[in-house]
Amino acid sequence: MNQFNRTAYGARTLDTSVDAGLRSFMLGVYNKMGLGLVISAALAWIVGTVTPVTALVLGTPLIYVVQFGPIALLFGSMFFMRNPSPMGAAVLYWSVVTLIGMGMGVWVMIAANAATATTLTGDISLTFGTIAQAFVITAASFFALSIYGYTTKTNLQPLRAFLFMGIIGVLLISIINIFFIESSGLQWIIQFAILGLMAGVTAWQTQNLKLSYAEIAGNERSMAVMTYYGALNLYIAFVNMFQVILMLLGNRD
Repeated sequence: MNQFNRTAYGARTLDTSVDAGLRSFMLGVYNKMGLGLVISAALAWIVGTVTPVTALVLGTPLIYVVQFGPIALLFGSMFFMRNPSPMGAAVLYWSVVTLIGMGMGVWVMIAANAATATTLTGDISLTFGTIAQAFVITAASFFALSIYGYTTKTNLQPLRAFLFMGIIGVLLISIINIFFIESSGLQWIIQFAILGLMAGVTAWQTQNLKLSYAEIAGNERSMAVMTYYGALNLYIAFVNMFQVILMLLGNRD
């Protein structure tokens, strides 16, 4: 029997009781997310350390597909996947994971070659120790935020509109800064804004998954789709937090 009770939207508290079905559902989300991170790490390693692959991915126009492909897929899915199937959700998720993993190969390449990269926030110098440290910090922060979202009785759902508009705003400002302003100070503000927004997404999405389960429990198709979409949102939040923390740790200025 499902013992998860959803309160009305806008209520200040939520019942955090769980059942075996909810635990299984959440485990499915985290398993997909975890596997996505493992695949991303493997792809990043290959792209960053295997010279022919590095030249192909980072030294040809393919780099633009890797850089902008995830954004195109995410925005495209909003218009072309109004009623997604489990297969469609799976293709979207693994496509994004693949492209982002390949894109993160640049960090591995920098660490493997003891190189320094120049960004709008300054010179970045990385080692594999720095990458490992950033991952541990990100994992610990993500775990704490997800636990908060899962257990809190405070309704986080009103944050959805704020987080969505914040992400769109940061994306637009970032594009403007990259191509027109080129301000290091503004870029640092953008990075910290991304970190805050992704922290909010982690807590909100975790709670939202609990609420969604209450509505779709027993509907295998909807649950399959939701595990992929939940994993996608959490994966993106984790990767963005990781990259910001990595840049903070590797900044030499």
